[in-house]
Amino acid sequence: MKRSAFLFFKGLGLLFAVLCGIGTAVLGWFDGADWMNIVAYSLAVTGLILWGWYHFSVRWINEELKQNIFTKMPKEEEKGQDSEDEENFFFKNIREHKWKTIAFLGVILIFIFVSFIAENFFSGRTLVSFLIFLAFVIFMGVISRFIKGTKSVFVGISVLIGLFIIGSLTIPGFLTLMNMKSMLVFAAFLGLATVGQTFVAMLGGLDLSIPFVIGSMNVALMSLISKGVPPWLACVAILLLGALIGLVNGILSFRLQGQALILTLGVGFFVKGGVQILVAMGTFSAGTVFGVVPPWMTNLASMNGKTIGLPIPPVVIIWIGASIIIIVGLRLTKWGRHLYALGGSRLSSSRLSISERGYWIGAYVISGFFAALTGALLLGWSGGGFVGAGDIYLFTTIAAVVIGGTSLLGGYGGYGLSVIGVLILQIVTTVLIGWGLSWEAQQFILGLLIIPMVALYARSPHIRSQI
Repeated sequence: MKRSAFLFFKGLGLLFAVLCGIGTAVLGWFDGADWMNIVAYSLAVTGLILWGWYHFSVRWINEELKQNIFTKMPKEEEKGQDSEDEENFFFKNIREHKWKTIAFLGVILIFIFVSFIAENFFSGRTLVSFLIFLAFVIFMGVISRFIKGTKSVFVGISVLIGLFIIGSLTIPGFLTLMNMKSMLVFAAFLGLATVGQTFVAMLGGLDLSIPFVIGSMNVALMSLISKGVPPWLACVAILLLGALIGLVNGILSFRLQGQALILTLGVGFFVKGGVQILVAMGTFSAGTVFGVVPPWMTNLASMNGKTIGLPIPPVVIIWIGASIIIIVGLRLTKWGRHLYALGGSRLSSSRLSISERGYWIGAYVISGFFAALTGALLLGWSGGGFVGAGDIYLFTTIAAVVIGGTSLLGGYGGYGLSVIGVLILQIVTTVLIGWGLSWEAQQFILGLLIIPMVALYARSPHIRSQI
């Protein structure tokens, strides 16, 4: 780094930190905060900005700069070395760290957007909380550089902690027991629906029939119960039907390689329409079915549900148990190792006599089964069958898989990463609701957040490494 570039970044960082500190003091004064808190927050913000600027803007840009830039000057470049083009220095390094830059700018833009659309959101408290969140993310990013091997779990957990921090600092009641239970219940629904999507993605496919199966099985189960079928038998029938739908998806998508996306979407529409036709016979409504849900089903999925007398919703226990079995199974069983092998290289797997057809169909069967299970559990939560109950899971299951770090190209990832992705999405949703944003604004920000979150810790192998 040339002396002029060094001084430029040093001065720019110092100016930015001082301005942020002054801004924090002004906002605290307008909020009527105590002068001691104003001084503490201002000094903290200034220090965090200086530290973050050092690591993010200079140290990461010039890996050869090992000494502290605020106390020592870098050595002059040896004669004979090609000097850097000062005019292109900044933009050159922005290009080298483009994903970190996109993530950083994306998060800042979201904060500005929320400040404009959410009433009474912007304050000294939220600004300081946001700066603390950014500082934490940068700090964990620095630490991640020293983590050997895969960084997916570490970075994912870091993002979770960061979101938890900003939620607890900006939303009253975020840390209450009821809110924790609520987040876990909704995360359990999404987590169970994401099981099949993870398995399919690990083979390089996608299953867009999941939301339609969830809604259809939700209505079908309520319809069977209202017609006098024993609830336990109706649940078994629904789970078997979901697995059968997955079987159809697997067979057809395997025979029509490369068309799984459209094919599963078509099967989903077919199932949704067929169930509506059957349920609507002799009635005036096809999308909603009312009836009496058995108490044990309500207990399974409600936030006030109990497990063996403990105030823990059984659906959360079901999800935790399923997660442990799946994670351990993928890592330690022959079936799991073969699944990774098929996703990584079909040609190599075929030479090892691994049945691609069997594993491909099996992944879709699992997807259909867990989609039906999610639809059945949602009936206990809502108390009525609704064909649109699964609509919100159309892209959230895919988002959870991608944000978690599982490659859509296959061969990399696992359900443990998807669990992290599910929790991140759930906390983000809770934070956005806590900020008082409308449904449209929530969807806008969720879509916008996917870009910086994936950019912040995009860990999927490049396509060239999958060939």
